[in-house]
Amino acid sequence: MDLHKTATQTKRTSSRSLLFKSWQTSDSEKGIGVLVNPKLLSPHERKLYEEGWIRHAFNQYISDRISVRRYLTDVREGLCRTQKFPANQPATAVVICFHNECWSTLLRSVHSVLDTVPENLLKEIVLVDDFSTYEYLKSPLDLYMKQLKKVKVIHTDKREGLIRARMIGMNASTAEILTFLDSHIECNKGWLEPLLDCIQKNQSTVVSPVIDRINDDTFAYEPLLLSQIQVGGFDWDMTYNWHVPPKRDLERPGAPFTPIRAPTIAGGLFSVHRDFFAYLGYYDPQMDVWGGENLELSFKTWMCGGTLQVHPCSHVGHVFRTKSPYSAKNNTGDTLRHNLVRLAEVWMDEYKGYFYERFSFKLGDYGDVSERKALRERLKCRSFKWYLNNVFPELFVPSNSLANGDIESFKMAICLDASADDHQPELHLLRGYPCHRLGGNQLWYWTPDKEIRRDNRCWSVDEASGFIGMAKCGGTDKQKFNYTEEGRLIYKGKCVEISDNQVDVYLAECKGIFNQLWKFSRRQLQPPTSPTLPPVYMAPEQ
Repeated sequence: MDLHKTATQTKRTSSRSLLFKSWQTSDSEKGIGVLVNPKLLSPHERKLYEEGWIRHAFNQYISDRISVRRYLTDVREGLCRTQKFPANQPATAVVICFHNECWSTLLRSVHSVLDTVPENLLKEIVLVDDFSTYEYLKSPLDLYMKQLKKVKVIHTDKREGLIRARMIGMNASTAEILTFLDSHIECNKGWLEPLLDCIQKNQSTVVSPVIDRINDDTFAYEPLLLSQIQVGGFDWDMTYNWHVPPKRDLERPGAPFTPIRAPTIAGGLFSVHRDFFAYLGYYDPQMDVWGGENLELSFKTWMCGGTLQVHPCSHVGHVFRTKSPYSAKNNTGDTLRHNLVRLAEVWMDEYKGYFYERFSFKLGDYGDVSERKALRERLKCRSFKWYLNNVFPELFVPSNSLANGDIESFKMAICLDASADDHQPELHLLRGYPCHRLGGNQLWYWTPDKEIRRDNRCWSVDEASGFIGMAKCGGTDKQKFNYTEEGRLIYKGKCVEISDNQVDVYLAECKGIFNQLWKFSRRQLQPPTSPTLPPVYMAPEQ
């Protein structure tokens, strides 16, 4: 059975094998997941199942066996279902970029847009094939999309990466509103109108839908309730993260049905006015592939006179993968650092040092940023200090740390090491590891509140075992440590000790032994003090 030929059978009345028919249930059509036990599959089907995971890092086997036109249950709550919007809303172009995307998820994304957007609000869908190698994404895709209204396909002649591919798609579109979507999404009912409303009211608004999860295994559509909606933030390693909106935003006028301020957005799904995007200088054209472009857009939107929002009445589902199935032309880590250093050099002022110390200030070749700095100067954008104070005051800023750096044993070249990554809970336990002087999992801050932390994770004691792990900072007594002049790390009269095996770290009675003595540097990074005048975005005359 040809997997891709099977996936092209997209009509809801098309004939399928009995196996397929059994999965084409009303539940799966509404977004209920399909659970398959691969052990029960035939050898041939098992091979298809495994190859799909390898090829796309999600369950292609299931995706290919459910409809590409699912009519999802309306997940909007309360007033979100009854909101009325102006009849003269502007139309949008939807730009979807992809490289070697799964056939069925790509088609499902396109059909989802066509099936949920009123015809007068959709100017066009622009698909940008970023030099895919799969044959089905060439002529077969062109032939399929010719059957659909308002869809055009562009094929690049070399690998551009997401950032430049989006610019290609934007330049091929004509609508005044741009909506960027990923290629493995499904739109829920009424998702677009709230986004257009935000921009129609304020042209300098960049707005994102609530991003619901599509299970990468079962393809269940898992919506977020109004009470569960989170907004974007970041850590000082410049990793995007989600957090609960602060109280001041939860108590905004019209809550919970009105737009929420967001310090950052994920970047895969958002709408923006073409003129404001141009005013901001679009994306940095010297950023490669993907990574960091969402933070750059977020910072400059706020700092240069705009507003970043998430609309709780707009829902789009996204297949969240645990890893990328694609390889960049360069080392992925080097590419990401290249992009993030460019971002930091242009937009973060002296606060960039908190990012640079994560990798010992080894910036690498990040290219010429003079044009991007000139853009910021020309727009008279605010300082990054203003952004932290006014947009994201909840972010921990290490500027007043009593000590920071690695924590090294007096006895051996071993440093205290632990991951604060939510995706690596098995590494949250504090342990000894050879000192590498590269920051990362060995970078710590000791704060005036007596916390030893990295970003929003603090050392936290399990008093039953005496071990120390990483937990969300909360100001509890289990997270209070003292560092003495003699080099002891003390918690409630006990000392942090490393075992002779140089790995296990725990609390023990203080004995004055070298296993309980630690070197913790006390260097400081000074933040900027000079503010800049607030910018004002002036919409072009129509």
